Parts: sequence; C-alpha cells; structure tokens
Amino acid sequence: MGNYLIRRLPAMLVTLFAASILIFLILRLAPGSPAATIAGPDASAEQIHAVEEKLGLNAPLPQQYGTWLIGLVTGNLGVSIINDQPITTLIGSRVESTLLLALAATVLMSLLGITLGVLGGSSRSARLRSYLDAFYSVLLSLPTYVTSVLLLVLFGVLIPVLPISGEASFEDGIGEVLTYLVLPATALAIPHAAVIGRLLQNSMQEAMHEDYVRFGIAKGLSRARILWLHVLRNSMGTAIVAIGIRFSGLLGGAVVVEALFSRNGLGQLMIGSVLSRDYVVVQDLIMLAVAIAVIVQALSEVALASMDPRIRLS
Repeated sequence: MGNYLIRRLPAMLVTLFAASILIFLILRLAPGSPAATIAGPDASAEQIHAVEEKLGLNAPLPQQYGTWLIGLVTGNLGVSIINDQPITTLIGSRVESTLLLALAATVLMSLLGITLGVLGGSSRSARLRSYLDAFYSVLLSLPTYVTSVLLLVLFGVLIPVLPISGEASFEDGIGEVLTYLVLPATALAIPHAAVIGRLLQNSMQEAMHEDYVRFGIAKGLSRARILWLHVLRNSMGTAIVAIGIRFSGLLGGAVVVEALFSRNGLGQLMIGSVLSRDYVVVQDLIMLAVAIAVIVQALSEVALASMDPRIRLS
C-alpha cells in the first residue's frame, strides 16, 4: 500500500497542480471585483484602484498565482479579502462540522446503497429488480436540495421529532451530535446511495454468470455460500470505488445542505465567500475539496486491490 501511494504521488501532484491553475484562472476571469465590494457601491474608480493595490489584486496574474501556490505548499493560505482573517482560522473553525456531515452521509450512503444492491443482486426475481431500478431512478432524479426540503417539511412540520436546524458539539454528548446529523446526512446520502445500489446490483448480476459460480454450483456449494463468499466479494470492488468517488460529491452537496439546515460548516463559508466575491477563500476551499477527492480516490483503489486479488497495484 505504501509503495503504491508513493508511486501515485507524482500523478496526484500533477492533478492538484492542474486543478490549481484551472481554479485560479476561472475565479480571476469571473465577473465582479472584490475591491469594488470592499470599497462600497459609491466608491470612485480611484478608491477601487487603491483597494486593489493594497490587496495585491493589480499584480500580474502569474505573480498572484505564484504567491498563492507557494502559500498552499507552505500551509499559508493567506488572509480573507473581506474580513481580514487568516483563512486557516476560518477553515479550522468550520471543518469539523463539514467532515462530520460528510462522514455521516458516507456511512448512510454505504449502508443503504449496499443493502439495496445486495437485495437486488442476490434476488432471482426480475420483477423485484425492475422495481429497484425504478426506485433508483426516482432517487437519482432528486437533487440534494429537493431531498433536503422534503425532509425539512416531513420532520419539521408533519412529524416534528428531529431537529431541523443548527448543530450540537461533542460537549453536548455524542447522542445530541448524531441527532442533529440525521436529517442533513440523510438528505445528502439518498441520491448517492442510489448510485451505489445500482452499480452493486448490476455487478452482482453479471458475476452470477461467471465460470466460478458455475464451478461452485457443480461442487455442490449452496447458493447462499456462493453469493456471500464469492459473488459479493468480487462485486464489492465496484461499490468501494464508487463510494470513494461519491465522497467528493458529498462535500460538494454539503454546501446546499448546510445552508438549508443552518449548519455552520465550510458550505456556509463557501456561500458567503462567493456572494462577497472573496475568491481567495473560495479558491482555497475548492483546492481543499480537490485534494480530499484525490486522496480518497487513491485510498479506494488500495481498498479495492486488497479485496480483489486479481487486481495488482501498479
């Protein structure tokens, strides 16, 4: 595992470097000026220019990019243009909330997706599989904000048994933390669980036609033994890779979910920074998400290889 990650490191660094250039250019070419926001709506061109000079926004783009890149490498993420606070402080005070939400959603996504996938993949009933396919299509058609609103209406108006806004700290107890995580994590997990379920179901159905299954039947092994010890194990790789890929999607969906459920996480910070055109914060947050996605993808490949001996890490 360690050797594989070391070999993958150059490719991961190239990916991050390319992503940093793309993020930097897109944000710089976007309309609007943070200097104009800071200077105020009635500011003159000279006042806006003075703010740009103070913040270094009038420097050549290569120089701005180089300064930002060096800061990323050294851990100096810079200072927010709008509120003049260190970005590491802004992220550090909110990252726990977002990671808790993403991890809880990952657990729910995995449990629901794998359960549905195994149910459909192990069933001999074509009707059940068709029902599940329709169910997957419905879940996939629901954007995260729709599932969030539906859960808010259901548990905030019709069945008010769970908190629909805010969050709890570990000082309040793990039970209280989980209570506040249930609804946002569920809203975030549902569409992604449908992807996991469909992939695993199809993978198991394909595996049922492999030679090792016919060989197991010829040896007199029970269907349950073949399913659980052979088919499921060889099909889980698909689900594991999909879970790794979907984790980055969960981080992106957290922006919407945190806003709707009033959680003080990175999503709220992202929305506020976008609205105020604080692109220094925005580009750091996007790079953080990209870095997490790259690392999780590499780890999912390692997990896949450890489960499937036919795959060699190279």
